[in-house]
Order: sequence, then C-alpha cells, then structure tokens
Amino acid sequence: MKEVRFYESIEDELLKFAVIISKTQDQYVFCRHKDRDTWEIPGGHREPGETIIDTAKRELYEETGAIKFEIKPVCVYSVTAPDNFDGEESFGMLFFANIESFEAELHSEIEEIALLDELPESWTYPDIQPHLINEAERREFGV
Repeated sequence: MKEVRFYESIEDELLKFAVIISKTQDQYVFCRHKDRDTWEIPGGHREPGETIIDTAKRELYEETGAIKFEIKPVCVYSVTAPDNFDGEESFGMLFFANIESFEAELHSEIEEIALLDELPESWTYPDIQPHLINEAERREFGV
C-alpha cells in the first residue's frame, strides 16, 4: 500500500521529483504517455545539478507544451511504497501552474494532453495523484 504525506519543507537535496497541478482557463491539464491509456498530472524526475523549480518548469514544458505560465510551490510531498525505492520514503515538490499558452506540438514521450473540467476516471497513479490535488485544494491553491 502506498502512503502519501505532506510537509512544509525538507532539505533540498532530498527532493527527487516535481509534480505540477496545472490549469488553463479554469480547466485541469492532464497528459497521457505514449505507452499508456491513463492520465496523469505533469511531472518527473529531477536531473543532476537542476533546481527543483527548474525541474518543474522543464517537465511542465516537456509534458504539456506550456510556454507561458505562472508557477508556484504548494508543498513537499512524499510517497512510501513497498514496490518503490526499496520501501523508503521518497520526496518531491508539488507545484501549481496557471498556463496561458502552449506550443502547437508536443516534443516528448507524451502522446496528448487533455483539458478537463473534472478529474479523470482513469489515472496512471491513482494512489498518489488524487491526494496531491486534494492537498492543493485544502491549501486553497485555486485547484
């Protein structure tokens, strides 16, 4: 079973992921990987030497084609799961972005994006990402 926790802050070097809850014109922005039939919030792994905000901006662009946006941190989250990182707690930073414009084409492993009024029924990470959205809503991030 996966456990998701939330923190105000943590040592920067422990942040391995950035996940970006995104909206455009009051609609959620979700993406679908080329190898899957499910939807996910944009995000991904931090690369060596990259700041976590730069990770978030890069992943948002790569996975949605967002070129003009405002982005801000929401909080630190962690996931503990027996099948992930040898059961050790892993940490990421949750962001919220309001996207103003997109590139015409996607250039990554993402097949398509969807602009939705409601949350999707078919999630790639159903035990994690709905919790992230709930926490952002609880913190009143316009989600």
